[in-house]
Amino acid sequence: MATTSATTFSIGSTVSFGSRGNPFPQSKPFVVRFTSPNSLASFTGLKAATYVNCESESSFFGKESSAALRASFVQKAQKANQKSQYGLQPVASYKVAILGAAGGIGQPLALLIKMSPLVSALNLYDIANVKGVAADLSHCNTPSQVQDFTGASELGNCLKGVNVVVIPAGVPRKPGMTRDDLFNINANIVKTLVEAVADNCPDAFIHIISNPVNSTVPIAAEVLKQKGVYDPKKLFGVTTLDVVRANTFVAQKKNLKLIDVDVPVVGGHAGITILPLLSKTKPSVNFTNEEVEQFTVRIQNAGTEVVEAKAGAGSATLSMAYAAARFVESSLRALDGDGDVYECSFVQSDLTDLPFFASRIKLGRKGIEALIPSDLSGLSEYEEKALEALKPELKASIEKGIAFVQKQPVTA
Repeated sequence: MATTSATTFSIGSTVSFGSRGNPFPQSKPFVVRFTSPNSLASFTGLKAATYVNCESESSFFGKESSAALRASFVQKAQKANQKSQYGLQPVASYKVAILGAAGGIGQPLALLIKMSPLVSALNLYDIANVKGVAADLSHCNTPSQVQDFTGASELGNCLKGVNVVVIPAGVPRKPGMTRDDLFNINANIVKTLVEAVADNCPDAFIHIISNPVNSTVPIAAEVLKQKGVYDPKKLFGVTTLDVVRANTFVAQKKNLKLIDVDVPVVGGHAGITILPLLSKTKPSVNFTNEEVEQFTVRIQNAGTEVVEAKAGAGSATLSMAYAAARFVESSLRALDGDGDVYECSFVQSDLTDLPFFASRIKLGRKGIEALIPSDLSGLSEYEEKALEALKPELKASIEKGIAFVQKQPVTA
């Protein structure tokens, strides 16, 4: 990474001064650079490094809570030994659409995105019950204007001029239901919605949350190909929740500061296809063979853990919304010119012999700027075996999605 003379800090991300020690830092929802020669002494956000007095007129949270939110932003920063302050004003200039905004994931996700200082317009779409969600959110005193769109007849208008489309639409998992059980229902939903995206905002970043992601992302790719607008750099399967869970579980078990922990998760987004690379954990952590097995299995089955705990009342909606909001914010930062945004995502890939694969990627204004292959080198023996073991299942899921669209051609 290039060395910079500016002091850099962020909310919810790696913080560094001068040259960066970690070549693949976590994403930075908001970055502020100071050319002042005096470094900032402490930070009240998610990572301690500089002091920030968070007082946002666009947030209903107090100073303590707003500093801890990824979607919050810095309005005032105070030097360590001086009382002078710098005024900062992010520009809200991006349009985001959530398709499935009235659902269990869609509603909390809409709230989190509403808090972003980079969003100027938030379009909420669903087949029913979205008008009340939009009315509720519209009362929040943050920059974005909220509009609601109901039913297929309004879908096109919802997508006009959108920069980022997020698709959580579909039915949730229920006890005893596998991700593949969701396929027939959610496959049709995703196919229909992506057709509309292709017709109305083909240049948008497309974030697929609808499960099974291992199949719905290939479905989206095939639809876009048939529409003649496929750009593999702008289609993402949102696997951020796997990373969020891995970071949380490891930090809790090893008594580490949560913001310091970064565990890359590769493969896919279901069962054994989810492979946390614990040997690549930052900071470096020693795991026993038993711990590696326990962490891996828990991360792979964490969704089921929530489904069973909710006893039929839903799935992992809140944590999924949080993770999806983090990925949206990363995309917005990349679109806005931040050159240091990295996330894990299920994308078209040549890192393995599979056509789609989840790995760490570098995001830029035009989408994926680079796949990061280094995470897949120097794996432990356990990880090497697990990587080979996941490939047949992931390959079958990808092929299932592709075949679904080829059997049901898209509408012209």
